[in-house]
Amino acid sequence: MTITEKKDPFDFSEWSNLADTDPQAFEDKRVAVIESVIQAMPDAKQERMRRLQWRIDQERRLAKSPMAACIRLSDMMWENVLGRNGLLDNLRNLDPLRNKHPEALNKADILNFPVRH
Repeated sequence: MTITEKKDPFDFSEWSNLADTDPQAFEDKRVAVIESVIQAMPDAKQERMRRLQWRIDQERRLAKSPMAACIRLSDMMWENVLGRNGLLDNLRNLDPLRNKHPEALNKADILNFPVRH
């Protein structure tokens, strides 16, 4: 099974009810689901994902409220998209012409082909 496939659809009401009635069971289930997703990844990516999850957990722990945690995680996500060496930088680096000097883009070798009659 891949990460994008789901055994069962996500039931928000079930998770919400569990969080309200048994916060420890909710947390245990949350950790188990995250771990199962990480374990489903290729071995080469698992350590990186565990490190990322550790950072997410620390941001949540340091936040003073759930909304503050949400904002901290949103900021972290945007930093990884727009920040130095983020997604946007890496997408820009995919264009090989962008990495050349502008003057090199205006030059070309002209080939002479014999004229056919």
